[in-house]
Amino acid sequence: MTETWILISLGGIVLLLFMSAFFSGSETALTAVSRARMLQLEKEGKHAARRVTLLTEDRERLIGGILLGNNFVNIMASAIATSVFVVLFGPAGVPYATLVMTALVLIFSEVLPKTYALSNPDRFAQAVSLPIMLFVRIFAPIVGTVQAIVRFALRLLGARVEGPVLSSHDELRGHIDLHHQEGGVVKDDRDMLGGVLDLRELTVDDVMVHRKNITMIDAGLPPGEIVAAALNSPHTRLPLYRDDAENIVGVLHARDLARALLNAGGDASAIDLNTVMREPWFVPETTELLDQLNAFREKREHFALVVDEYGALMGLVTLEDILEEIVGEIEDEHDITVEGVRLETEGVWLIDGHTPIRDVNRVLDWDLPDEEAVTMAGLVIHESQTIPETGQVFSFHGVRFEIVERVRNQIILMRVQELPEEA
Repeated sequence: MTETWILISLGGIVLLLFMSAFFSGSETALTAVSRARMLQLEKEGKHAARRVTLLTEDRERLIGGILLGNNFVNIMASAIATSVFVVLFGPAGVPYATLVMTALVLIFSEVLPKTYALSNPDRFAQAVSLPIMLFVRIFAPIVGTVQAIVRFALRLLGARVEGPVLSSHDELRGHIDLHHQEGGVVKDDRDMLGGVLDLRELTVDDVMVHRKNITMIDAGLPPGEIVAAALNSPHTRLPLYRDDAENIVGVLHARDLARALLNAGGDASAIDLNTVMREPWFVPETTELLDQLNAFREKREHFALVVDEYGALMGLVTLEDILEEIVGEIEDEHDITVEGVRLETEGVWLIDGHTPIRDVNRVLDWDLPDEEAVTMAGLVIHESQTIPETGQVFSFHGVRFEIVERVRNQIILMRVQELPEEA
């Protein structure tokens, strides 16, 4: 009778160890599974993927249910093993049972299933989704009670249990950076994906062409001079002003001008600019880039003038400016290439003051802050709290800045170098 009981107990221990491995592997697979992959499989009609998605929507209840089952079978297996070893070896069987069960649980119920689950999380998660869902639902009252006790204990300790700290955008950005570090995403792809996520965080004043750099035409000039200036410009769309550069009266499109010139038989003086120019479109400088992109699409426009809260002209933004935040610099055969970042010597760069910080970060793979300033000159002025003199040197954010050229109050050129980490 004793031998039969021992054999049955050993069989029960093996079964409980198998169940422990099942719960351990399920926990690892369901927490490591790609939710994006499951959503894609769900669209393809995979019912198992749908179950995995439902389970991972409430991770607290899922983990609570799995830990409940895992701890129950582990404790049960240890209790049975202790009884068997006590029968076989007497009081000395307790430490024997502890050593043997620790080795068996560690190897076969923890490391082995979790290693396999980490290697095949999607497949494993789908395979165990049905029994885990049934188990979680059956023991939902017990799991709910445990959750309530845990939350109450955490509140007594002053711990916050408000949910995830990172937003979905931050989490996605973290995944992109992680895959880039691991070699799964190349730098250009990371920059493009990051640029898409940044569209909600940037406003048009972050990417606009400053009014100082806008090419404008005086509408009071003779039509011939206006036509010549427009056709000689590298830009397709040109603002027209009258009397004062702040007084924008229209936007001249090169295609409209060419069509009018053809209809006038090539006589520029016969063109009526009032019928050729388009109404200017003004947008606030605080407009989010994503909203402006959607507005461009709705209005089927590629060009807008940016104004501040007082209605003063601040600059202009184009559809190309927004797209360049995603794909990088776009140049066509008519662009005048102005290199804002130039390699001087190994590890030392000459950078124009008006170069956007985001462009420098993209080119050099740096992480200079762009919350308080848009251009490199603005960053230096903000951090130094002064307008630097030529030759002054500053070091902040792990980069050394040397002012090479300054005209009046404007920083024209600087020399930058990344500092060693120990510096």
